[in-house]
Amino acid sequence: PPAHSRSDWIGPPDKHSNLRPVIFYVPPEESALERRLREARQEAQASNQRFWARHNRAFCQEKEEFIYSRLKAKGLEMRDESGQKATLNAEEMADFYKDFLSKNLKKHLQYNR
Repeated sequence: PPAHSRSDWIGPPDKHSNLRPVIFYVPPEESALERRLREARQEAQASNQRFWARHNRAFCQEKEEFIYSRLKAKGLEMRDESGQKATLNAEEMADFYKDFLSKNLKKHLQYNR
């Protein structure tokens, strides 16, 4: 942010977590209480970043494994004869989403706490 800025700056979504990072404004005469609040916000942001980056990485990996196993069971490859990435229908993917959410329920409950 420019030196004359007097507000927080929000960046583009992170490619791993999909969260928009914040560069927090630090006033020149920041009080101890303001500093504690800013540091708590920075800590929460870092924690959210770690959680969602890890979660999204696991989601993508498990989704690819699920698709691969389902295609393999059907005798299909990951790419069709034209080179397009093979996909599953919505009903088949619903099985994956339901299973993934159920398997990660405790993590989400802890995160929300």
